[in-house]
Amino acid sequence: MSTFNEQQPNLGYLNLYAKKIKYQLSVAQLVEEAVQNNEGTLADSGALAIDTGKFTGRSPKDRFIVCDEVTDKSVWWGDVNIKISEQHFDGLLEKITNHLNAKQIYVRDAYACADEKYKTTIRVVTEHAFQNLFANNLFLRFKQEEIIAQPEWTIIAAPSFLANPEIDGTRQPNFSILNFSRKIILIGGTAYTGEIKKGIFSVLNFILPEQKKTLSMHCSANVGEDKDTAIFFGLSGTGKTTLSADPKRGLIGDDEHGWGENSIFNFEGGCYAKCVDLTAEKEPQIFNAIKFGSLLENTNYFPGTRSVDFSNIEKTENTRVAYPISYIENAIEPSVAPIPKNIFFLTADAFGVLPPISKLTTGQAMFHFISGYTAKVAGTEAGVTEPQLTFSACFGKAFLPLHPTKYAKLLGEKMEKHNVNVWLVNTGWSGGPYGIGNRMKLSYTRAMITAALNGDLLKADFEEHPVFGLLMPKTCKEVPSEILNPRNTWSDKNNYDNKANELALAFVNNFKQFEDFADEKILNALPKVVENAI
Repeated sequence: MSTFNEQQPNLGYLNLYAKKIKYQLSVAQLVEEAVQNNEGTLADSGALAIDTGKFTGRSPKDRFIVCDEVTDKSVWWGDVNIKISEQHFDGLLEKITNHLNAKQIYVRDAYACADEKYKTTIRVVTEHAFQNLFANNLFLRFKQEEIIAQPEWTIIAAPSFLANPEIDGTRQPNFSILNFSRKIILIGGTAYTGEIKKGIFSVLNFILPEQKKTLSMHCSANVGEDKDTAIFFGLSGTGKTTLSADPKRGLIGDDEHGWGENSIFNFEGGCYAKCVDLTAEKEPQIFNAIKFGSLLENTNYFPGTRSVDFSNIEKTENTRVAYPISYIENAIEPSVAPIPKNIFFLTADAFGVLPPISKLTTGQAMFHFISGYTAKVAGTEAGVTEPQLTFSACFGKAFLPLHPTKYAKLLGEKMEKHNVNVWLVNTGWSGGPYGIGNRMKLSYTRAMITAALNGDLLKADFEEHPVFGLLMPKTCKEVPSEILNPRNTWSDKNNYDNKANELALAFVNNFKQFEDFADEKILNALPKVVENAI
């Protein structure tokens, strides 16, 4: 046994004195423990495959923030950030530690933020070995000599502990609670590991903008040979992972980053990738990262084998794999790069209205950042063909403790200070809405992003979109010029105009919740259809 796990962490500050504490186990030891505990099985790729039980995704309505002197006036309270009292938190902390004191537990010390200037240390206390493996893969890993006696934040995750909603102030027996004063995250009643990851993301979304004027971002990021950093924002289905995966560019990270004084840096030390319909041809980097040390969640095997059937979604569509970023061949470590030269907002516009690529002013960038728009195709029921509008502030509304305009203003300040180009990229439909038009070809989108990255697109002539005011290039290498203005691709131009007005009004109506906090730059970026609609 290594000296790593011969050390014992001091858990007295939690009144946690479990009968057996397994500290800082190696990957091999954690996998061995998980198999011995019947927590999971080994797939033929070598990855540990587990089921998270009842919960196969986050439970946003059961995520709370303790309302106290630190948070009362600063948190954006509402349907995303739900209040819970200090008394209820203290009661649950006592109950959950008493629950774990009768069990064997796993403890891991790690940290978030690859830039040393913003390093946030974390202790993760888990009931199961697979949860500790997840923490090892997703957070940044200490070398043995770097481990500190008392990390700043503590996460306690106990899936078998259930709250009593009538007594404990929760909605259901499961919960995730952030306490910014005591710097503790409590997770109970759910084994879904994403609650651990997003708990720390929410913490950083509070402390970095408030305390360090650092923009926290739900985005992927890569960097070229010339140290030109690019970041990609986008909701599920917009192509964020696919378009940021470029063999000619180094991967900084796939999901969570900070924009500091002089750097872009990954919050994490790993990736938590979706697995549904995964193939070696479509996503070779992710597929090849599924090996010993990786953690597969809620996947199914082909009958009679240990081979994963990635098309099988009997348990959930949200099948996942967690692995260290070093499992990606072109990942850079430490995951730090210079200030970005280009930012891409990715949207899959199923209305076929937005241009395939357009350049944004600072005000427009702030407006579209706050809007966080995409459109999802409606269900497959007979006769249902209308797309569903989705707006998620800052492309990550569920994880924002502060008001979205705080993040947008930080983005605008950094854009102007560093003269950053921001592009809106429509990976959705062209030539008509979903059901009539066609999905934008991936080869065209890649060509437009390449032209933006190498500076060619800045040399193009631009025209302004009549409703959204976006600057659309008239030409782009390897892309047919006629598709660059979306109105040209519609056979019925009046239908296009009507659909553009419809989408613009949806943007405006969504923005009403933010307009009292928005400055003139943002307000001037609203679609011009507002005047026509009054």
